[in-house]
Amino acid sequence: MDKFQSHQGFASTFKENKLTLGFLFPLESYSGDFPKMDVEEQITLVKMVEDLGFASLFVRDTPLYDPNFGDAGMMHDPFMLLSYITAYTTKIALGTSSIVTTLRHPLHTAKSAATLDRMSQQRFLFGTATGDRPIEFPAFKVEYDDRVELYQESIAVMRQAWKEPFPNIQTSRVGMTEGDLVPKPGLADIPILGTGFSGQTVEWLAEHTDGWMFYAQEANRQEELINRWRNAAGRFKPFVQPLVLDLAENPYTAPNPVPIKVGFRSGHKFLIDYLHALQEIGVNHVMFGLKYGSRPAEEVIQEIGEYVLPHFPTINQ
Repeated sequence: MDKFQSHQGFASTFKENKLTLGFLFPLESYSGDFPKMDVEEQITLVKMVEDLGFASLFVRDTPLYDPNFGDAGMMHDPFMLLSYITAYTTKIALGTSSIVTTLRHPLHTAKSAATLDRMSQQRFLFGTATGDRPIEFPAFKVEYDDRVELYQESIAVMRQAWKEPFPNIQTSRVGMTEGDLVPKPGLADIPILGTGFSGQTVEWLAEHTDGWMFYAQEANRQEELINRWRNAAGRFKPFVQPLVLDLAENPYTAPNPVPIKVGFRSGHKFLIDYLHALQEIGVNHVMFGLKYGSRPAEEVIQEIGEYVLPHFPTINQ
């Protein structure tokens, strides 16, 4: 049995041939670059998402605000926000989509991830990435062209630091000959999800990560990518994608993709059919983004929980 089947977050979110549902922070719609992100309102919605039985909550990592990017992303530090949310939740998986490992020292990142996994009682799903905002690399004095190698280094360092007591680690950023990294994760490892290609081959990602997050795209292209991923992995490793959604009040509203990037506007009847189609091509988890929604997030979460979630229940709930 895969070791992560005893990891609460992984086991409740991912199962072969099954699709589960979650949400991306912020749990609100907004125009412009900045969400309101009222913490009290977000916690109320977090509790609602968990009580309805959704599988996950994911938060983005946007180290710096780039006014040319068109979206401030997640303003709060992802590790701190998810640690805060652990105090208000007991079973929902908490994920990052994704930590920019190239801009963080891998030992600091390993310690933050291990702490969060411990605090959440093994509910942490560790999405990782190279980063895609060009202004961030010179700000952190990291060479953009080094991001591919730094991503590989980060994963190798973290895995070794989580697993081995008093490890000897020698890389471009780490010269560890004494001391130990504590706490260790309960399983001496944490489920790492790659994001996009991160400059890697599918084969490298399949060997070194435990799941793959990829952007929403046309179904035939997504199915082809999933098949490549499955063949490279050689065993079940989950495939995850976001879906930006504006849920119409009329459940029979036909889909309209304009002007929503990587998503659409529709009623929940079409949404159910669409998600069944994603499940058929091998998608294992969908994270809803609500930025472009025209209705209050509370209404949307309630409606999806009542009418859509029963078709795609969280594993073992």
